[in-house]
Amino acid sequence: TGNIPFNETSPYQIVRIFESPEFGRFLALNNMVMCTERDEFHYHEMIVHPVMQVHADPKRVLVIGGGDGGTVREVLKYPVEKVTMVEIDEAVVRASREFLPTMSCEFNNPKLDLRIADGIQYVKEIEEASFDIIIVDGSDPVGPAEGLFTADFYRNCMRALRPEGLLVTQGESPLFQEKAFTELNQCLKKIFGREQVRTLLFYAPSYPSGMWSHQVAVKGNINPAKDFSVEKARLFTKEKKLKYYSEKIHTAAFELPGFVKTMLKETDQAK
Repeated sequence: TGNIPFNETSPYQIVRIFESPEFGRFLALNNMVMCTERDEFHYHEMIVHPVMQVHADPKRVLVIGGGDGGTVREVLKYPVEKVTMVEIDEAVVRASREFLPTMSCEFNNPKLDLRIADGIQYVKEIEEASFDIIIVDGSDPVGPAEGLFTADFYRNCMRALRPEGLLVTQGESPLFQEKAFTELNQCLKKIFGREQVRTLLFYAPSYPSGMWSHQVAVKGNINPAKDFSVEKARLFTKEKKLKYYSEKIHTAAFELPGFVKTMLKETDQAK
């Protein structure tokens, strides 16, 4: 593990920054790797760009969690009016500001409203139809993130979305967290409707099994795998010099291997 430049036990979890020769600096919560300098762009680009490209004109974005700053950095590549970020643990934000500058580089952006608060409570209390996009960038379903995997939470998210709004949530590994992965998918389908939920897969070398998922739920009649401008996505990818997402990856990420379709009972679903 080498050097540990940040090591603090917050009221919520053990927050550590490690340094490794292979992955550079990385953030660990309760000794689980959250993101590394070397491969964080896989995760952050894929939690943000597929939904941002599908929405016709995203103005207001809510990020729940995301204390390392990588998600907000990607969202602010778009001409949004405002990004509200609600992170429960101030220590994560502090550690990232100091030791993960490539991720936390947009924390001082005037369009960002950064709140240290409970995201679960926050979505319960906000007005209906407040956001175009909601990004749930939480850790695994244990500890403070546990409530990010409940039906109540996602019902509140749906209420907070505007018509045609999209929600994306970190969806765990289909290989190592089969239960959390399938339960979250079923939960979203019950709330948003079967046809309104799609799963995308991508590589995340520093995560267990290397195969990771995000789950996308839409309010309205949109297919997030197909309903986007390929040309717009192509130009955006080029202009912003994205390192993982592209217009072709967008479509391909929603193509699921047979074993995943079986897990999600989607073998009969016409994509």
